[in-house]
Amino acid sequence: MRILTTAAVAAALMAAVPAVSVAQDLGSNFKRDKNTSVRQRPRPDYEAVGMKAGGFTLYPRVTVEAVNDDNIYAVATGEQSDAIWRVKPEVAARSNWSRNALGAFASASVNRYSDFDTENSEEYTLGLNGRLDVERGTYISASAQWQNLVEPRSAITAGTPAGATAKPVEYYLWSENLTAVKEFNRLRLTGKLDAKKFDYDDQGGAFNQNTRDRDEFYYGGKAEYALSPDTAIFASLVGNTKSYDVDTLGRLASPGVTAIVANRARDSEGYVASVGANFDLSQSVRGEVEAGYMEQTYDHYADLDGFNAKGRVEWFPTELTTLNVAASRSIEDSVAANSGGYIANSASVGIDHELMRNVLLSASASYGKDKYAFIDRDDKRTGFNATGTYLLNRNVGLFLTYTYLKQDSSGAAKASSFSDNKIAASVALQF
Repeated sequence: MRILTTAAVAAALMAAVPAVSVAQDLGSNFKRDKNTSVRQRPRPDYEAVGMKAGGFTLYPRVTVEAVNDDNIYAVATGEQSDAIWRVKPEVAARSNWSRNALGAFASASVNRYSDFDTENSEEYTLGLNGRLDVERGTYISASAQWQNLVEPRSAITAGTPAGATAKPVEYYLWSENLTAVKEFNRLRLTGKLDAKKFDYDDQGGAFNQNTRDRDEFYYGGKAEYALSPDTAIFASLVGNTKSYDVDTLGRLASPGVTAIVANRARDSEGYVASVGANFDLSQSVRGEVEAGYMEQTYDHYADLDGFNAKGRVEWFPTELTTLNVAASRSIEDSVAANSGGYIANSASVGIDHELMRNVLLSASASYGKDKYAFIDRDDKRTGFNATGTYLLNRNVGLFLTYTYLKQDSSGAAKASSFSDNKIAASVALQF
């Protein structure tokens, strides 16, 4: 929040509560700060000073953005283009205490279309987080966040065909988190509880969004053992329960059975068990990788299980360049008829380069493939993003971003296929 970074990072910060810094022990075996990425590198001449308010510092920021989108409804034929204007004000507050921490965050995004005003929307986020330092190597952190969001027309999670609803789908999301960490020299234990509540605005008729309202609860723990100060292995187990508010029709789990049932058909419970390692080796590679088994059991839909994997590795060929590779395989909930979920596979590669101290170049490419349970549907998504950042001083930054997204859906129950190009120019002011 204190530095004008790339537009992609700025967008992510706008949508999330800023994490309070975790108390660090200089003697910890779990620090992973031997290498510093281009995005993480401090730039004192371009960091906001903030405004002192007692034991807190306030960091106000506003971004004005102009976007040209050549397919605003994300459709295969009859594409419509438009110019979109966005104003994104935000403010973060962080404590200046030597022990414990408290932070708060508020943001908004006002989106206005030049020609298609039915797409106009506003989004809001409010968040609060904190950390209690119990003793050396032991702390408890908590966060709560409320958001009023708009689902992109191109979202794979959209409950209707792309562009079918009269206006974008809006929803509320409440999120709470509680984390406890205890470090015993070479052993670190982490326990986490996460709760989410989704509440969608109904658009009536065939586009009833209330069937997507749900509560999700995640619980689990992680045990890490440090083989050395720069490498640790771990085991993780995370369970979940998902409960929907409205009955939906669902097909019984056996593909040979045609009976239709209700009874909260999309309700489910599951878990992910994995082992892995995190590392920060020499002056060149940092990352975390894990693999294991996942399972999701639905009340009245076909169950899903299989190999689970997740990882992200950063390579630092020079101090001015960072390369990163990420991949994951997970189970996600579906909104498609007769299918409770799908196996999501994704991979991405990206590069960040510091051309000058105040000129940053970034690019990334991604690929995703989703296989749905029970129904005949496969989705493939290809994406590309490139961003140029010019930091004028500690208060002003300029950004230019190009984004490409292509979706190919196949099978008897296929969704929309489309491609979309966006060019965005923005200016950010911070104090």
